Amino acid sequence: MTTVTTGRTATRRQAGLTALYLGVFATLWFSVPKADPPLDTVLVVASVAALLTAVAGGVVAARARGADAPPRDRATDRRYLLVVVAEFAAAGLGAALLGLVGWSAFIPVLVSAVVGLHFLPLAPLLGDPLLRPLGVAVCLVALVGLVAGLVSAGLVPLLVGAGTGLLLLGHALVTLLRAPDPPRLGPPHGALAARRPPTPSLPAAGRGRRAWPTAGSNSRMRCQMCVCMSFRR
Repeated sequence: MTTVTTGRTATRRQAGLTALYLGVFATLWFSVPKADPPLDTVLVVASVAALLTAVAGGVVAARARGADAPPRDRATDRRYLLVVVAEFAAAGLGAALLGLVGWSAFIPVLVSAVVGLHFLPLAPLLGDPLLRPLGVAVCLVALVGLVAGLVSAGLVPLLVGAGTGLLLLGHALVTLLRAPDPPRLGPPHGALAARRPPTPSLPAAGRGRRAWPTAGSNSRMRCQMCVCMSFRR
């Protein structure tokens, strides 16, 4: 549900991908409960807000592509993949078992708890410490849904769906607001060259080059010497 990076420093592209994924999943969670008016309108508005957040995250990630991407860490990628595979396996198998025993109303509780738990190992991998409180909060929502489900099974989709969706949407928005600024690029080389003042040129006599006489100048010097000697005579 979040991006694969080295997990050492948060990047702008990672923040955009995190907002993208969490916005999409928040939209799905807001579609879980079936509520009556006017609560259904609130859920629709929340779904649209989550979808817009996902789009904004995708734009940020696309613009930051390659700008601040750290080198890939294959060990971190493998651990990330294991966490995600374990999450989907636990949620899928648990939902299937609950459906077999006739406890389908508690499937949102199980999925929400698995989602919250999977954020805990992802926090150090992705370098996002806020994933820990997010995971704990999602697990608490699942616990509230479990207790409410023991009283009335109809409360589970509303509490768990809306609660988990709000938490995911809130984290996506915070991630976008805390995204690192894009790297500032300096002026192009041509602009620096245009701003640089021209180097003053030295006169021919001050360049340190000795002018050697030519054949024509030698003949003129001889003529001048002859004229001067004739005057002396």
